[in-house]
Formats: sequence, C-alpha cells, structure tokens
Amino acid sequence: MPSFDAVMDPDLVEVKNAIDQCAREIGTRFDFKGTSAAIELKDKEITLTGDADFQLNQIDDVLRNKLAKRGVDVRFLDMGKIEKIGGDKVKQIITVRSGIATEDGKKIQQAIKASKIKVQGSIQGDSVRVSGTKRDDLQAAMAVIKSELPELPLSFNNFRD
Repeated sequence: MPSFDAVMDPDLVEVKNAIDQCAREIGTRFDFKGTSAAIELKDKEITLTGDADFQLNQIDDVLRNKLAKRGVDVRFLDMGKIEKIGGDKVKQIITVRSGIATEDGKKIQQAIKASKIKVQGSIQGDSVRVSGTKRDDLQAAMAVIKSELPELPLSFNNFRD
C-alpha cells in the first residue's frame, strides 16, 4: 500500500552554521562594538542577548538572513518573549521547532478527511503517515496538506509504492 510521511525536520547542521556566521558578523559589525550583543545555540534553543529591544531585532534580522541563505525555512523558529535581565540588558529565547505537535497532526488529519481523497492519515510519534491505494491520491493529499497548512514547514519523505 503506497504511503508517505509528513514530517517537520529542520537541518540542524545548517542552523548551527547560520548561528556561527551570525555570531561572527555580530563580532565584526560596527554598530555592535562595545555592546553586549550575542547569540548562542544550546540544543534547540537560540538565545539572543543585547542592550535593547531594537538590538535584538537587528540580531534577529541577521539570523533570518543567514538561515535563508543556507536554505533553512524561518518558519521553524518559534519566537519567545523579550525578557529583561540584570541592568539594562535584554534577552530573547528562540526555539527551533522539530517534529509535528499532536494538535498540528490532528489538523493534518482533518484536512485530509475534509478533502474527500481516499487516503488515511495516522499520527505516529512526531510525524504523520498518510497511506492510500493510488499514488495520484497521495500526491493530491500532499497538495492539500501544503495548501491547508501553509504555516507549517512540512516536508514529505519515506514515499513508498
């Protein structure tokens, strides 16, 4: 029975490379000299620190440009709140989303059911397996999922015939 998996998986190596490039640019840019502007990655959390909100926005802009150049979709980034830390410094934590959450999996299943295509979707951990009898139905299901949920950076892999 033909099937495929809908997954949400960022390329973490490219994310790390983009953050390294961003940190290098922060170190050499004139407008960041003498400030506490910094960016670091721990597991799947990116921490931005700076002197003010506008500085965090500048670092975020540099990061998004570096990610886009490396082919990483910026929809993987889940922006946190800007928090004040000691003195006049602020920080922001950005989470790199990986894996499909259960509510997003349910949205995918509902989109498939609403389309009346003869395929079934089942949530399996952090991915959704879609199976059907015809390849054409699976390709139509991929198009439906992409059009119904544009906010999710989904990729389709493990296509079996």
